[in-house]
Amino acid sequence: MANTDWPTDERPRERLLAHGAASLSDAELLAIFLRTGTAGMPVMALARHLTEVFGGLRGLMTASRRQFCDVKGLGTAKYAQVQAAMEMARRVMDEPLRQGDPLRSPGDTRRFLRSRLGTYPHEVFSGLFLDNRHRVIRYQELFRGTIDGAAVYPREVVRQALEFNAAAVIFAHNHPSGVAEPSQADISLTRRLKEALGLVDIRVLDHMVVGHGEVISLAERGLM
Repeated sequence: MANTDWPTDERPRERLLAHGAASLSDAELLAIFLRTGTAGMPVMALARHLTEVFGGLRGLMTASRRQFCDVKGLGTAKYAQVQAAMEMARRVMDEPLRQGDPLRSPGDTRRFLRSRLGTYPHEVFSGLFLDNRHRVIRYQELFRGTIDGAAVYPREVVRQALEFNAAAVIFAHNHPSGVAEPSQADISLTRRLKEALGLVDIRVLDHMVVGHGEVISLAERGLM
């Protein structure tokens, strides 16, 4: 069924133009992205099917290439489109930091880290290296692991911080389970890193744990 053959109130593109993108459901937004359906399945039906199969947009957008392409109606071309769209969204969110603006609030940091770490299926430990005015020198993914955790080596973290000539650092890692609550291991690691970097006069401002839609600050919890 062509888009123009749908009932007016079921045409996602027209609804978006009339009422804004926020008024659309996940399936409607996906239907606009997909543009066409498959044999025997109109695009809106395909979009609804995919949100059910993947458990929502997040599951679809973070699926591996194999998982994505194994679903009828999808393929490498649409997988590439999804990855490009996600990277464009990240870059839009990152732009103020890449232009050298300082981090003005915990909210700035949370939005940046959520865009970077919120979609990984495995654990990633990263650092935001800052100058003495809290402007971002560099964002660096330092260690990657499995869903069970990542090995973090303080000596390597110190080496990277000195290489970037950082005055301060904010650490972050994601919990692929989606639960952002920091573990005792997270707290112990933060204190070890703070002690190691303190020996070379580099301050650890925070360690943030990224879950699904939530970012918890150890500094705000008084766990530093």
